[in-house]
Amino acid sequence: MADGSQQEAPWPVPKFHFKVTIGDQGEIAFQEVSGLDTEVDIIEYRAGNSNEFSTVKMPGLRKASDITLKKGMFKGDTKLFDYFMSTKMNIIKRETVTIELLDEEHATLFTWTLKNAFPMKVAGTDLNAQNSEAAIEEITLSHEGLTFAKA
Repeated sequence: MADGSQQEAPWPVPKFHFKVTIGDQGEIAFQEVSGLDTEVDIIEYRAGNSNEFSTVKMPGLRKASDITLKKGMFKGDTKLFDYFMSTKMNIIKRETVTIELLDEEHATLFTWTLKNAFPMKVAGTDLNAQNSEAAIEEITLSHEGLTFAKA
């Protein structure tokens, strides 16, 4: 490796360099993103005249988890709380949310896209006089589908 050649075995991609864009809100810097998973419900069926004494399993509806985003609180920054307060019953501005995992040159490696996302929960920081931690706020987004793409 002293000659500057590429290493032979690839390394896993680090997960600490990413960006999040929430529709009209634009790019917001978050510390943590969780809930990027999706699954398929299983439908079990057995016909009454089946000779097998077990069910047949089939894929059903697809569902995805809610996404939780965490970031530090800054003086005068109420962007997440204002975004949450914009959601009212039957008056929801649904947004496309993109979460991009970046490489060391800031190029996108993988992209998760949330369809029709809106805030369902916002949480301020916990307060403790015996800690010297930064104040962290979080927002949880509900959505109607998660897609994954590689660059």
